Amino acid sequence: MVSLNFCTLFNSAYLSRGLALYHSLVCCCPRFHLYVYAFDDTTYSYLNSQNFKHLTVISLKEFEDEQLLRIKPTRTAGEYCWTCSSSTILYSIEKFRLSNCTYIDADMYFYSNPSVLIEEMGNKSVLITEHRYTAAYDQSAVSGKYCVQFMCFKNTDEGMKVLRWWRNACIDWCYGRVEDGKFGDQKYLDSWTQQFEGVHELQHLGGGLAPWNMQQYNFSKKEKKIYGTEISTGKNFEVVFFHFHGLKLFSDNIVSLTGQTYKMNPSALDVFFKPYVNELISTSENIHSQTKHTFDANGANTASPEKPLNFLSLLRFYIYDIRQSLQNINGKKTGLRKKHHHYFKIKEII
Repeated sequence: MVSLNFCTLFNSAYLSRGLALYHSLVCCCPRFHLYVYAFDDTTYSYLNSQNFKHLTVISLKEFEDEQLLRIKPTRTAGEYCWTCSSSTILYSIEKFRLSNCTYIDADMYFYSNPSVLIEEMGNKSVLITEHRYTAAYDQSAVSGKYCVQFMCFKNTDEGMKVLRWWRNACIDWCYGRVEDGKFGDQKYLDSWTQQFEGVHELQHLGGGLAPWNMQQYNFSKKEKKIYGTEISTGKNFEVVFFHFHGLKLFSDNIVSLTGQTYKMNPSALDVFFKPYVNELISTSENIHSQTKHTFDANGANTASPEKPLNFLSLLRFYIYDIRQSLQNINGKKTGLRKKHHHYFKIKEII
C-alpha cells in the first residue's frame, strides 16, 4: 500500500483542529505522513515536543523564502495563509523528496481512508475538488468552482508545472477581494482543466462535504462508518471527509457551527458537528493541561456576538419582524432566522 503524504498549515488558534485532523488520519489511514507548517512559535513548540509518529512540523523560519518574506507585509494574516498554501505543497515535495503531496485544510476531519480519492486520479497528476454548492448558496462567481481544501499534486512534469504556476500566481496576487476574475488563491483553479494537462476533477461525493453542500444529502452511521445519500438521485456513498468551515468557538462557552449563512442539516448535526465539537473540547483541555493555559487552542478569544435561540428570543425576533413589515405576520421570516441560526451552548451540544 502506497503511503500518502499530506500538508497543512495553522497557528495556535487552530491547534485543536489540527490535532483532530491528525488523529482522524491515524484512525482512517494505515500509512500516511502529515507535514504541518506552524504559523506561530506556540504551535511549533507544542508539536515539536509531542513526537507524533506520523507528523513533521516545519517552522516559518525554515519554510519562508525570499519571495514569501517580500510580499508578506502586503497581505493580511488570512491572505498570507492563502498565499502560502501552494508553497507548502512545493516545499514538502522538494524538501522531503516526495512522489506526491496533498494539501488539506486544518478544519477538516476524515471518516474513512482518503486513498480512494487519490486512486481516482489514475494517471492524472493533479486532483482538485468542487465546492458542489447547494443552489441557494452558490458562490462560484466569487469564490470559484473549486475549493482549496483537498488538492493532490504528483511529482511529475505535469504536476509540478501546475504547482509552480499556482505558486507564482499567488505570490503575484492573493487577496481577499474580487479583482479581474481573481479571488484569493482559489479562483485560479477554475481554468485548470482547460489550461493544463493531467488535471482531474474529483467525482467521489464523499470527498468535499461541507456546510455549503450538506443540504443535498442525508447522512447515517452504521458500524462506525458514515454514509451519505444524495437526495436528488438516491446515490449512496461512504463519507471520506467533512470540512468544518466557519465553525467557531467563543470564550463564553458558545459555539457557532456554520455562521448564519447555511441551513443546518439535522443528520449532519448529529453525525458530524456534535462529535467534532466534543473532540475539539477534549483535545483543547488536554493541550491546556500540558501548557498551563497560556493560550486557547480553540481560538476562543472573544465572546459570541449571538446567543442560542430560545422561546423568548424567537418571540422578540417575531415582534421585530412584524414591526418591519406586516407581511411577516405569518412567521416565515422568523422561521428562516431559526434555520440559519446555529449558535449553541457547548454543554448542550456535547
